[in-house]
Amino acid sequence: MEALWVATAFALGLFATRLGLPPLVGYLGAGFGLHALGLRETDFLHHAAEIGVLLLLFSLGLKLRPKDLLDPRVLGVGGLHLLLFALLALSFAGPFPLALALGLSSTVLVAKLLEDKRELTTYHGRLAIGILVLQDLVAVSLLTLVGGGSVSPWALLLFLFPLLRLGVAWLLERSGHEELLVLYGLGLALLGGETFRQVGLSPELGALLTGTLLSGHAKGTEMAKALWGLKEAFLVAFFLNIGLREGLQGVEAGLVLGLLLLSLLKAPLFFLLFLLFGLRARTAFVAGTYLGNYSEFALIVGVALERVGLLPMGLGSLALLVALSMALSAPLGRYSHTLYRRLEPWLLRLERKGRHPDEEPERLDGATALIVGMGRTGGAVYRVLEAGGERPFGLDADPEKVERHRAKGRRVLYGDAEDPELWERLDLSGVKAVVLALPDLEAKLLAARWLKERGFRGVVAATSFHLEEDPALEAAGVSLLFHPFREAGERLAERVLERLAIMGEVSHGRS
Repeated sequence: MEALWVATAFALGLFATRLGLPPLVGYLGAGFGLHALGLRETDFLHHAAEIGVLLLLFSLGLKLRPKDLLDPRVLGVGGLHLLLFALLALSFAGPFPLALALGLSSTVLVAKLLEDKRELTTYHGRLAIGILVLQDLVAVSLLTLVGGGSVSPWALLLFLFPLLRLGVAWLLERSGHEELLVLYGLGLALLGGETFRQVGLSPELGALLTGTLLSGHAKGTEMAKALWGLKEAFLVAFFLNIGLREGLQGVEAGLVLGLLLLSLLKAPLFFLLFLLFGLRARTAFVAGTYLGNYSEFALIVGVALERVGLLPMGLGSLALLVALSMALSAPLGRYSHTLYRRLEPWLLRLERKGRHPDEEPERLDGATALIVGMGRTGGAVYRVLEAGGERPFGLDADPEKVERHRAKGRRVLYGDAEDPELWERLDLSGVKAVVLALPDLEAKLLAARWLKERGFRGVVAATSFHLEEDPALEAAGVSLLFHPFREAGERLAERVLERLAIMGEVSHGRS
């Protein structure tokens, strides 16, 4: 049975990628297809799906800064959008709890898309995740309200949860770098989820908050990377489970279509609210596009409403609605930057005048080299160029990285390489080289194309992690490619040969 699930998910996931869609769209289709063949959800698949969600939220917690939740744009936009969309959904959905649940966006889908695009730590990524966490807190309250479970008095002890940080961090530092690190992360995610479940709270919230205990820890990023493959495998079970659980029997096509069309208003509503709170049109558009879908929590609330006789539709209809919403939203989120570029002339007219909190630089203050992406590779490039007499300037979409580099006295500012407005306004006079040290291929391609369109005549260098990326990067205008993994090995071999030569000379001298 498990082999059939995996084979079907792989086949349809591969088919989805050939159509330019994220593979999770194929996984959703695989679930509905297997249900049509007579297969059903099993305990194994249910538990695997739950573990995948817990690992995803735990990994999010590792990267989440609590102060992001206190951002007035998160609280204001998230709260207003939830209320306004619930009022719009009332005429379709019936009871207010279900209408409110339809106002939630999918934490699993959005987090997966942001992670695949390496945008979890960007400004718009932090906004989206902050709003999702706010919505998850609302979902927990909603489940309690409709009878999803009663909260135990022992839940009050969870206010002491932050006191566990020192002990959890102490064990993390002693868990090594291999299988013990993976096992420790898996154990924390499951333990956090089960603890919250036992006191009547959402296990998803428990996994998320457990991850925040290690947020900012030097080894937290390493743990997130170690858990990546395990999390990806278990998340396939989550998307399969959606289709296998309910299937397409008894679906009310008209109701599903109406609510699906209504979901298309989510992203524009987010966009307008973000603009109202002073953000730039691009940030508002990209963040809103990611959030324009229905949440898996709508299904959970639907189950609770059905139990008390308040669900106005079949669970199959609700499951199909959530799945179609994810399938529609995923490609829009994946190509949100490209979509913005095409719509930019009209969207900019709606942007409020004045300074924005996500403002990007227009001048580089006499820089001779621009490094885009200030991670480990970009930081090393900055140091070497500065030591070589150049005047480097760094840009990064992660505000936290920007703060760290600026604290070290480096000239680094916030800037998103996928923002066309950045490249249109940025004064590149005097810049001899642009280094694209970014992990995401699409971001490098877009940046290189914009540099080419502007007629930049200096060196455009970029990292390439796979040889099949090289032709696309060269066609986009990259004149110098660096292969970190392969060239690091070559450099290591050169140093070994140098050391052997020195040792040979020393041995020859002694003889």
